[in-house]
Amino acid sequence: MGTRAAIGARYSGSTAWVSNYVRQAVIADFLCAITAGFVGFTARFGQGIATPWPNVALAVSLPFIWVLWVTAARAYDPRFFGTGSDEYRRVLNAGVSLTAAVAIASYATKAEVARGYVVAALPLLTLLDLAVRYHLRQRLHRRRSEGECMRRVIAVGHQESVAELIREFGRTPYHGMEIVAACLPMSDQDDDVDGVPIFGDMGDVVSVVRRAGADTVAVLACPEFDGVALRRLGWALEKTDTELFVASALMDVAGPRTTIRPIAGLPLLHVEHPELTGARRLFKGVFDKVVAGLALLLLAPVMFAIASFIRLTHQGPMLFVQVRIGRDGKEFRMLKFRTMVVDAERLHAELVRRHGGDSVIFKMRDDPRITRIGRWLRRYSLDELPQLINVLRGDMSLVGPRPPLPKEVEQYGPDVYRRLAVKPGLTGLWQVSGRSDLPWEEAVRLDLRYIENWSLILDMQILWKTVAAVTRASGAY
Repeated sequence: MGTRAAIGARYSGSTAWVSNYVRQAVIADFLCAITAGFVGFTARFGQGIATPWPNVALAVSLPFIWVLWVTAARAYDPRFFGTGSDEYRRVLNAGVSLTAAVAIASYATKAEVARGYVVAALPLLTLLDLAVRYHLRQRLHRRRSEGECMRRVIAVGHQESVAELIREFGRTPYHGMEIVAACLPMSDQDDDVDGVPIFGDMGDVVSVVRRAGADTVAVLACPEFDGVALRRLGWALEKTDTELFVASALMDVAGPRTTIRPIAGLPLLHVEHPELTGARRLFKGVFDKVVAGLALLLLAPVMFAIASFIRLTHQGPMLFVQVRIGRDGKEFRMLKFRTMVVDAERLHAELVRRHGGDSVIFKMRDDPRITRIGRWLRRYSLDELPQLINVLRGDMSLVGPRPPLPKEVEQYGPDVYRRLAVKPGLTGLWQVSGRSDLPWEEAVRLDLRYIENWSLILDMQILWKTVAAVTRASGAY
């Protein structure tokens, strides 16, 4: 009895945050509707203008209508809390569809709903709600970084793939996944995998869920779980209300490129090729150059001040010019503000010999070659601002893989050459995921993930996250 009570407590503790989050979102949506309705009403009728009753009725009922509308749009679905763009997209869809519905209903019923009120209140409501949802998500991320509001996950698969999943979830706690136990084949049995206990083999998943008080099972690609086995596992987990996730073998291919297509009665996963050529690449190039040009105009005073300070405090040139490898293996001259002493390249070999360097990239946290102002510039990535000129020239993109040195490319394996399929970027997934703290293998994996899943929306998300990463100055040296 005591064991069951403990398990029940673990279940309730791991899922209680969901109901709290939904409650906060509903209250926030209600208050946003009150605020937007009041602002729109005041802007349209606040100067003593006679107010037709349909406008009063809409203003009073708007908070209730909005909450119901957002519910119908499934923007309170816990699956979308904390990660991805689905939550935001559903709120946006709710705002657009409600605006259209009010306009159509007003026309159909000949109600005297003021267009000025609709145009002012409903778009404002949508923007307010998106801002509030973003704030709620940031609070959730902070709690998850402290180990709260996490799903308790049982990882099922072979040792290597389970270990990789443990490391990935450990690096990205904002996803809200905590692996509490693992089920491995008998051939891989051990005490633990990267500190996570092994509670059984492939046939013990359901009992392990009860034992660990888990609410989620993640099945990784493995031959032991074919379609029949997965179906039976799903039936068994259905009785315990446990969620089931199945990872495909294409771990770094996701989003719009994958769709399920029923063919001959089989649900086949269709994987589209990444769009690395054609109109989308042309549009990306135009977007890069427009944004880079505007950024150079806005940041010109800052760049002039940095260049002047470098020149006044240290001997040597203001800019550091270095040959890097771009798309399709073409060399280009990358620009940076100089952050090291003049003979830094000569000292490089000696530092590698003294401190070792098994990785393709040599990085030192306390590199003696970096000047005092250079350390500050690197801390906030200000030394990379001249690369906006490289973007204007067409050598680089705003977002892309890290631009490699020729000697690094010489050490590439066959798969790593995929990084050269696109232009290197001023920022990228590597920049927003740890910067210099990332090991070489992880930086490569992030670059390849970006190439496989590129989209303009992803670029904008990375640019937005870059601001936060630079402000925190984490992993910069």
